[in-house]
Amino acid sequence: MKTDDLIAMLASGPDVAAAPPPGARWRAAGTLSAGVLGSVALMAMLLGVRPNLEQLARLPDFWIKVGFVACLCLAAWQASRRLCMPGAPTRALPLLLALPLLLMWALGALILQEAPAGQRAELFWGATWRSCPLLIATLSLPILAAVLRLMRQLAPTRLRLAGAAAGFAAGALAALVYCLHCPELAASFVGFWYVLGMLVPTAIGAALGPRVLAW
Repeated sequence: MKTDDLIAMLASGPDVAAAPPPGARWRAAGTLSAGVLGSVALMAMLLGVRPNLEQLARLPDFWIKVGFVACLCLAAWQASRRLCMPGAPTRALPLLLALPLLLMWALGALILQEAPAGQRAELFWGATWRSCPLLIATLSLPILAAVLRLMRQLAPTRLRLAGAAAGFAAGALAALVYCLHCPELAASFVGFWYVLGMLVPTAIGAALGPRVLAW
């Protein structure tokens, strides 16, 4: 077959995704797992697992918090994936990220509205608002390093945006780890202070993206 014929056949045929190198998915899973384990180890050293975690896990509010953070993890991971695939559709990503946020904020606003006036401040500020965002940001650092390393092996083109997505994914996973320690359950607290903690690694990722992800 002539070279020109081969090129024409490939151009006119169905889209064929490039096959990843053998073992690439296992290495990616290992890299991400190492980042998450690093975050868990950091949480265990700095904070420890909540002594009454078993009791908290019996409350619906605990699972609402975990479900919210897990949804953000999935949305952020999907955004990171697509931003590393040139030509992948990204139009739906803002809605994918915004949907769990809007639902949590609506729930938080409803709870605040129905709560007695004297309890509203406690529901929003909780007892750990000073430390919560900083702790989530700190726990996200091993995961951020792992996600950026994975992204370097792919082909991101919008480097700052890809770095921001990596940071948000790291922050969401770190928030999930932080749930093992955090005593706060109020939707208004989680919807604000947890998200603020996730935005710190998002900003770090956006700053590092053009330098770390250039190829």
